[in-house]
Amino acid sequence: MRKLIACGLLLGLIFAPAGALADKKTKKYEKQVVTIEEAAPVETPKPVTIVDAATQLYGEWTVVKLRKRDIATPNRAYIYLDFNGNRLYGNNGCNTINGVFTLQGSSMGFDKLIASNEKCSNASTERAVMRALDEVRSYDVTSLYNMWYLNLKNGKGQVIMTLRRQNLDFLNGSWRVKEMGGSNVASKDLKLVIDVEMLTINALTKCNIINGVITVDPSQEMDVEFEDLKSSHNQCDDIDTETQMLINLEETASCKKINDNEVALLNRDGTIVMVLIHIDLKAERRAQRGGQ
Repeated sequence: MRKLIACGLLLGLIFAPAGALADKKTKKYEKQVVTIEEAAPVETPKPVTIVDAATQLYGEWTVVKLRKRDIATPNRAYIYLDFNGNRLYGNNGCNTINGVFTLQGSSMGFDKLIASNEKCSNASTERAVMRALDEVRSYDVTSLYNMWYLNLKNGKGQVIMTLRRQNLDFLNGSWRVKEMGGSNVASKDLKLVIDVEMLTINALTKCNIINGVITVDPSQEMDVEFEDLKSSHNQCDDIDTETQMLINLEETASCKKINDNEVALLNRDGTIVMVLIHIDLKAERRAQRGGQ
């Protein structure tokens, strides 16, 4: 009986439709095809042409990489390039540093470097910063997402230190509040004048003038905050909209360029609290006077 059953099974396999066996094999070994959406192109740093080094390189640069590695120090490591006497000031991550620098074309070097004598928990990183500065022989500058990067190179042309500087020039000028909290603002009377160099902000509403100061944390990308905001406190028909604008300005922690005519202000959670659109305030005033 067992022999008959075995023979029956064997005959069944021999005479089974070829498609049935093929289906089983396909189901067992067929690989699942996964479609991956094409990723958005990653923006790469763009070279910056240095036309006037005393203007373009002047100021404070934060150290972000040391020999291609991210740097972490108790104090922010940075250098300040003062072209009045070609002086260097800064911090190596623990101690304050001073020195002089030379610059001619793309050649650059640091000399007479001295540091204060505080004991540091990260002495090795501090020494590495000083060694890298001593090795610098040239530089170039690149930009990415409105950030500028100063790449310091050794005699072999290798980047041994990368420093970053906020470039908030796109915030300068006159703006109208276009959106707040994701909704369009119907009023055309909410306007801002931002001066990054002087670190001031002035707001004009239908019946009030608001003044304040700008603070920037160089260790944070695109950091900007508006503080000490003071209003003339006149009563307006649309005081609620003005109050919301003040609240949004106080919540602002960073900014982002949307396009050549619009910028976004974001809170600490990265949520857009306000969108501004660039305006020609002087032209608007001339038009208003002409219409009177």
